[in-house]
Formats: sequence, C-alpha cells, structure tokens
Amino acid sequence: MVRTAKLTVTVPRELISLADQIAKEKNISRSKVVSACLRDLADRKRAEEMASGYKTMAKEQKHFADVTSKLEDEVVPEWE
Repeated sequence: MVRTAKLTVTVPRELISLADQIAKEKNISRSKVVSACLRDLADRKRAEEMASGYKTMAKEQKHFADVTSKLEDEVVPEWE
C-alpha cells in the first residue's frame, strides 16, 4: 500500500490548466497527474546519478588497469 500525504503548492495557472487537461484525458485525478510528474522527475534524477556513478567507476577501473598492466611486466616474466 502506498502511503500518501497532503501537499499544498502554488503553481502558475497555466500549469493547473495543463494538469486538469491531462487528468481529464487520462481519467485520473489532478493529484495523480502531479504525482506522476514528480515520479518521472525522481526517476530521471536517479538515472542521472547512476550514469554519473558508472562513469566515475569506469574512470577508476581504467586507471587501475593502466597501473596494473605496467606492473605486469615487472611481475610476470616474458616467455621466450
């Protein structure tokens, strides 16, 4: 069960009109329209944070590979 709470916000009238239009088209409440928009924003933020984390990890792994590949020549003798 999803827990809900009331929220009072002030937004430009044109956004209220847009929310009402979307609610009517989708046969849902204005609250569900706003909730869906906030959920979409949260999902995008999470995806951006994950992408940033993956890029950081990739840089760290590349650095590790560069360092260890140089050490490999010192540790593992070449086969002749």
